Amino acid sequence: MNINWNISQSDIDKVKKVIAENENAFLQARQLRNVEKQNIVIDKDKIIKTMIMCLLTSQQRSGPNSTVGQFLRLDPFPVTIEKFTAVNKVEEFIKDTLQQNGLTRYVNRISSFFASNYGKIVKRNWILINDLEELKISDSKIKERNIANNLANDFNGFGPKQSRNFLQALGLTKYEIPIDSRITTWLNDFGFPVALTSSPLGDKGYYHFVSDGIQELCEKAEIYPCILDAAIFSSFDNDEWTDENTIF
Repeated sequence: MNINWNISQSDIDKVKKVIAENENAFLQARQLRNVEKQNIVIDKDKIIKTMIMCLLTSQQRSGPNSTVGQFLRLDPFPVTIEKFTAVNKVEEFIKDTLQQNGLTRYVNRISSFFASNYGKIVKRNWILINDLEELKISDSKIKERNIANNLANDFNGFGPKQSRNFLQALGLTKYEIPIDSRITTWLNDFGFPVALTSSPLGDKGYYHFVSDGIQELCEKAEIYPCILDAAIFSSFDNDEWTDENTIF
């Protein structure tokens, strides 16, 4: 069975409106990185930092002026591949580092998830980098979805949303976006044909259904889903995004 998405000019106008109202540093950075593929770096430190970001933002507020946002903007960033060579237990190091920076919510869970995921990556000799490099030169919706699904299956604490958050933050995806409560709230107000809630998005089939609708809408509006995502995301943060506090 196929679903036919009926998208009107009014729907397209709503998309263009939210983008026009949120032409800020966050959206501009998303355009340069994810659409124009500028300054994309795929290395071990970037993967480590992005994984930490995903695990943190799945548990707590992550706006530009939040504790999470401030931690992720630390320069130099306190968690690096070099630091891991000098510690006995990665999990304890992550936990201590987060707590020292005021991040105490779900810290045991986050550090445990990170250590498990990091162990898998190392055991596979960082072959993940090869998969990510493929997306740097790809314009394939299917490839984006397949790699996101693989990450959701492999990494603890991820699921469909954070696997896409991981790829999007690295600048590698244009079509597959992290669908969270901000997106579902906006889509419900927008008039999405099915009332959406965040909880079923852990199911891969349901997630694909919602994502397909977003991609159809964006195709008709002639913008990429990653740009709509940036506009919706920043619309909830009361114009807090500036050139100085844009993280990824």
